[in-house]
Amino acid sequence: MDGTPAAPARNLLIDTLRAFALIGVYMVHMFEQYEIYWAAPNQNLTHTIFTTFFMGKAFSLLTLCFGLSFFLLMDKADRRGTNFSGRFAWRMVVLALIGLAHSLVYRGDILMVLAPLGLLLIAFYRASSKVILAVAAILLAQPLLAFQIISAATGATWANAAPHHWGDTGPAFYRTAPLDQMLTWNVWQGQSFKWWFFIETGRLFQILALFLIGLSLGRAGVFDAPERFVRQRRRALVALIVVALLARFGQAPLAALLPDATAAPMARKLLGNLMGGWFDVSVMGVYVLLIVEAYQGVGRKLLERLAPMGRMTLTFYVLQSLIWVPVFYGFGLGAWEWLPQGTALWLGVGFLVIQGVVATLWFKRFHYGPLEWVWRAATYGTVKVPFMR
Repeated sequence: MDGTPAAPARNLLIDTLRAFALIGVYMVHMFEQYEIYWAAPNQNLTHTIFTTFFMGKAFSLLTLCFGLSFFLLMDKADRRGTNFSGRFAWRMVVLALIGLAHSLVYRGDILMVLAPLGLLLIAFYRASSKVILAVAAILLAQPLLAFQIISAATGATWANAAPHHWGDTGPAFYRTAPLDQMLTWNVWQGQSFKWWFFIETGRLFQILALFLIGLSLGRAGVFDAPERFVRQRRRALVALIVVALLARFGQAPLAALLPDATAAPMARKLLGNLMGGWFDVSVMGVYVLLIVEAYQGVGRKLLERLAPMGRMTLTFYVLQSLIWVPVFYGFGLGAWEWLPQGTALWLGVGFLVIQGVVATLWFKRFHYGPLEWVWRAATYGTVKVPFMR
């Protein structure tokens, strides 16, 4: 035991970034009707806006913040002369258990993916920054996906086989499934399709890369003293904009060099996964840098109003599903059928405002959000974690 853990000092910039990740992920879920939308997607303007500017970007920011949080926990323990590795591993077990319970209601739960992958961060904590960034770069390059593209283009049968996750029947199933059938289906079938998606699209490598980048940024103190990195930030902003534009508009010229769908059914689709992943990560990086730039300027007071939400990311992430899945799904109100998508999005915005107010009021009396306190208490194996102020 490390003694009774005190409530940590807060970095409001980091909490603000977490809030943006939470907001983005939630609004994507509302757009998707918690996945039901994909049973019959509508290629309209809303679809284009969300798939271009939000989908994949908010998730990327969430994973970046995860790696950053890992560093903050490990570094704080180091400063106390404590090795936090074993306790962090247990912390990931607890997170996976929370995710397991959450995934019964919403199979798209990301906690069950982040937790086991988070264990791999322990091996990199004491690695040099050069090693960490080199591994992150290799992971972002997606060598396995690139190899599959080449194999598909040269006619390899295995590389041109339809991905397993294409057979996902979940979105249509959730429209009408009774609660007991949904819970049973989510235990195995729903999870298997989710994991195939992360494996076959290269998302697992992307998550690990962003974990490592978050670790590296935390070690460098980029968010502790952002005023020291103004020049580097602005150079990185230009570079990421260029990468985003190349990933977005360079796909078509590259696809033209590959065989068509008749000769190689998967080659161009795999290329889309590769370039799409680079686009998501680079746009997320642009968002982060713009947020930091605004935070360092006239936008600080406004942005800090979001920080309380960032301190309750876990609680709100789970709560959102518990409220809205029964609204959209067939076992509940079945709103996927009668609630217009635009109306749902505006309801989502209103619900975010409520969350912001609740979080602000909550932290006037409490140190942690409810699930954050449970997670921390379970991590340290004690209920003496301070809760009420």
